[in-house]
Amino acid sequence: MRKSGYRTTFHIYLIFLAALLVTAAAAIGLSCSLITLQKPGGGAVRSDWPAAFGEAFKEQVIPEGEGFRVTSSGLELLQKNQIGLQILDAGGKESASFRKPAKAQEAYTQAELLQIDRAGALEQSDTAVYVGTAGSGEKTCMYLLHFPLKVEKITMYVNKDRFSGGKVMILASAGILFAAVLVAGLLYGLKTAGSMRHLAGCIRDISDRRYHPVQKRGTYRDLYESLNAMYGELLESDRLREETADRQRAWIAGITHDLKTPLSPIRGYAEMLAEEGEKAGKDCRRYAKVMLQNVDRMESLMDDLKVIYQLESGILPMDFREQNLVRFLRELVICLLNDPKYQDRTIHFVSTEEELPVSFDQKLLERAVLNLMVNAFVHGDPETELTLKVSAGEDSLEIAVSDNGRGMTDEEAARVFDRYVRGRDRDQSPEGTGLGLAIAKEIAELHRGTIEAFGIPGTGTTFLIRLPFS
Repeated sequence: MRKSGYRTTFHIYLIFLAALLVTAAAAIGLSCSLITLQKPGGGAVRSDWPAAFGEAFKEQVIPEGEGFRVTSSGLELLQKNQIGLQILDAGGKESASFRKPAKAQEAYTQAELLQIDRAGALEQSDTAVYVGTAGSGEKTCMYLLHFPLKVEKITMYVNKDRFSGGKVMILASAGILFAAVLVAGLLYGLKTAGSMRHLAGCIRDISDRRYHPVQKRGTYRDLYESLNAMYGELLESDRLREETADRQRAWIAGITHDLKTPLSPIRGYAEMLAEEGEKAGKDCRRYAKVMLQNVDRMESLMDDLKVIYQLESGILPMDFREQNLVRFLRELVICLLNDPKYQDRTIHFVSTEEELPVSFDQKLLERAVLNLMVNAFVHGDPETELTLKVSAGEDSLEIAVSDNGRGMTDEEAARVFDRYVRGRDRDQSPEGTGLGLAIAKEIAELHRGTIEAFGIPGTGTTFLIRLPFS
């Protein structure tokens, strides 16, 4: 057993020992509370103190003439302890008294005195009573001491032989029980310490990725099941993190290439202009046009990177205004078709409503929808046609961007909105950053909406944006 195991066992053993000591202390305290009394003048005494005091008090009752009296020291004791006194003659009549309680009688029969002595109290009274005899020879008297205490006299009949041996048996049984509890605590501590060491080892194995799922029953079953589930989730998280890192590395390599691509013609034409100068003549306009096209590509790449940074940092400016969504999307289609790159393409615009007043950020929603439409053209064939449909439901509206292009598999549709994911035909479309669809998803969520992708290979793809009316 290692040092940590000894320490854990010792701690558990201490807990059991402390619990046992607390239980013993509680039992002792309860027992003491049953056999102790609080004197009126203060201080705790045993519950048989009234009987001991009454037996000793007979020395304070002395003969005087035809009767009896109490000595001055006896009166001081009675006054100090707030005890009442009645002295009775041979016939049971009261001959003298001191601090007599209200419920005390003036005379008692022999049967009543016997009952009081047996019960240790007057009937319907909360005070304890001691019945004693003073004097000697033929001159004697009886006296009653009334204690302001709640004490009940209980008489038990036991087998003398067995009771004497029973005390030894009780002590022996208590010792055996105490030892058994200590041993049981030690054994339980060793078992628990072993389980704790095994759990600690499992946790270390999880951190080192060397854990093997454990199937156990008993007290720690739920804990091991949780560890098994946590390890599975951890491995899945590691896999996703590595996959994301691989995609990010590939994306960085691709974006680096894409940033260099437009720089090459710009540099080449700039060098030609620097060398040829005026000789270039009529070619200058063509050179400048090519350079501007590549500058536009670079600006588009940098703009995507800026937007994704603003989304991650939560600093993207937003301006929500209520507008007619149908008119906005129709003008967006016209604007895209006026672009020379897409003027020969076909876009079908379908709307179930003439007017849909909705609050949205015009620039952001324009970017999201344009990203979806341009993505369809960039990754489709020249003959690819596009359909933009807007419709209203009960509590939301839908914007569907559909094409009849190459389509996609369910696996591709599940990952299409991940950052750094680029189309399969990247070599034919080097201008993509792999961020366009991720940006569209972020914008839809900023509008408290959702976006989904559906595709069938060889049939086409549909991107569906749902936005709430509110």
